[in-house]
Amino acid sequence: MALEVLEALDSARTQWYHVTAIVIAGMGFFTDAYDLFCISTVSKLLGRLYYFDPTTGKPGKLPTPVNNVVLGVALVGTLAGQLVFGWLGDKIGRKRVYGITLILMVVCAICSGLSFGSSAKSVMGTLCFFRFWLGFGIGGDYPLSATIMSEYANKRTRGAFIAAVFAMQGFGIIFAGLISMLFSALFRSNYKALKFSLDPVLSTQPEGDLLWRIVLMIGAVPAALTFYWRMKMPETGRYTAIVEGNAKQAAADMARVLDIEIQAEQDKLADFKAANNYPILSSEFFQRHGRHLIGTMSSWFLLDIAFYSQNLTQKDIFPAMGLIDKDVDMNAIEEVFQTSRAMFVIALFGTFPGYWFTVFFIEKLGRFKIQLIGFFMMSFFMFIIGVKYDYLKDENKNLFGLLYGLTFLFANFGPNATTFVVPAEIFPARFRSTCHGISSAAGKLGAMVGAFGIQYLTLDGKSKKIKRAMILLAFTNLIGFFCTFLVTETKGRSLEEISGEDGRESELTPTPNRVSGSRQESRTETM
Repeated sequence: MALEVLEALDSARTQWYHVTAIVIAGMGFFTDAYDLFCISTVSKLLGRLYYFDPTTGKPGKLPTPVNNVVLGVALVGTLAGQLVFGWLGDKIGRKRVYGITLILMVVCAICSGLSFGSSAKSVMGTLCFFRFWLGFGIGGDYPLSATIMSEYANKRTRGAFIAAVFAMQGFGIIFAGLISMLFSALFRSNYKALKFSLDPVLSTQPEGDLLWRIVLMIGAVPAALTFYWRMKMPETGRYTAIVEGNAKQAAADMARVLDIEIQAEQDKLADFKAANNYPILSSEFFQRHGRHLIGTMSSWFLLDIAFYSQNLTQKDIFPAMGLIDKDVDMNAIEEVFQTSRAMFVIALFGTFPGYWFTVFFIEKLGRFKIQLIGFFMMSFFMFIIGVKYDYLKDENKNLFGLLYGLTFLFANFGPNATTFVVPAEIFPARFRSTCHGISSAAGKLGAMVGAFGIQYLTLDGKSKKIKRAMILLAFTNLIGFFCTFLVTETKGRSLEEISGEDGRESELTPTPNRVSGSRQESRTETM
């Protein structure tokens, strides 16, 4: 029982509108990554500017609670935004709330840079307030962009298209390092200062207060440039037909996009909706999709614990690669430059390639294999780092850097991409955005565990604790490997076939008749 408009979308050849949709949705993720990661390039500068204590003999540093809030408040906002906008995307439509997320990102990126006050408390307080709402807008982009791209794409290239949207994160991370590096280089050449060890006071240039604000506010530019084109996109045909029940409008919208004639089939749509009329909080949803939801939530949660904990060893990796000097051997703006340069190099050679390996291979290898390989390889490399940490740090820093880079490579050519793709394919249209939001929110909960819990264990930098943390993360990835078996391969199948909406039975999406039939068979065998 397939509708013509859905079959047309599944079988459509790759056209310009597919490319346009990737760019429009992907620019949101470009902005998301820039906004989330640019703060790490200037966080040390904030410490020098607002928390310098001359009695310590060291550069100013954000107190641990303040540092955690500044770096983590956007994650909290992202989690909330994923849940709220995921639900709204199913309730009132993907397009209607898609623009709101961009408006939030533009306004809050600008306001983050305008954080006001003369004291450290007031500046950090307003910065954290606006970064929470910035994260809230970013969170909405996860379920909406993934759902929109999955519902626009054809079934042959759907995974690659969704992965390409997510891969724009790689460009965003590189851009965050590049912009911070360029502006800090400009400020460095115009506002020279001695290094901290020679002049503890004047080594922190007051112009640095303008530098960090510019870096944060630039995040508003790509989001603002995308807003017009997002508003021009029609609602997805699947939402209009399946959720709103307007087959005529769906056929008209998709016929205009695909440049073909499509029959509305309103009568057929009524039968389609009647066969899928159950709420998300029901035993039928749990029977059909409960295993899938547990699988997408658990794998994303476990991935992000490890993925967001990878910054634990950056303080060892960056000096090992000759990218950062000791803090006392730099002035404030020089430290921003070197940190940004290190982030740029790691992103360019470690993070970025993995995203695009997934784009190129996801329709060949499938989501399932890529996620299994990624989890296994991350576990393997982190286990080696944990067991051989002292040797790698002291005697073989090049190998340390290679292993560290490979964990990033297989995170992105692995579960970091597939955990984003699969929830956009595996659930019914009526719950697709909500379930993706729930899954991604579970991931952000894992990110908080990694950023605050695991990192807190290693704040003193003792090798013994870092070794334990890395081995713990290796086992976390191994659990993620086994949780992958809770979801099914979605490659080459229509969204309605995967979710069971078209009435066809599959191994992991049983219809009510199949469920009741299985129970009857079980009772017969028992008797």
